[in-house]
Amino acid sequence: MSDPGGSEVCHYCGCREISLIEDFIAEHESATDLAGGAVRALKRGDIAAAQGLLRDMATVLRAHWRGEENGLFAVMRQDDEYTGYIEDLEREHRDLDRLLDTADLVDRDDRQRFLDAVDALHRHIAKEEDGLFPASLTTLAGDDWDRAMAAWREAHSDVRTP
Repeated sequence: MSDPGGSEVCHYCGCREISLIEDFIAEHESATDLAGGAVRALKRGDIAAAQGLLRDMATVLRAHWRGEENGLFAVMRQDDEYTGYIEDLEREHRDLDRLLDTADLVDRDDRQRFLDAVDALHRHIAKEEDGLFPASLTTLAGDDWDRAMAAWREAHSDVRTP
């Protein structure tokens, strides 16, 4: 199965059945929906709407990154096999975070940097959803999942649930 961007989407390993992974994927979808809305707003020339969507995207991603990095990444990093992979993912988080902090979509160069970052975000998400998330199934034990889920909940403590 392919996503709208044309990359392969994994649905066979079962990682999407784990509530934590399902939450991470929902956040990915939210962030890419906001990014897509910002891109469409830019194409319409609505810079203010695009800038607002960029701010919303930053809010979603920052909570998401805290949950990933303090939880799933931290427990996966215990296995040396994943350390370099996770360091690369975290570096990509920091790179996008710097852009989210500084982007002024009125500026033509910043608009292009944002468009490039949206493409990079899609590639980044594929590395997580098609690489790290499935690997977590064979790497993590019960206590690891508990720790990862606790970190996600802590990162989202300000989010109200019904």
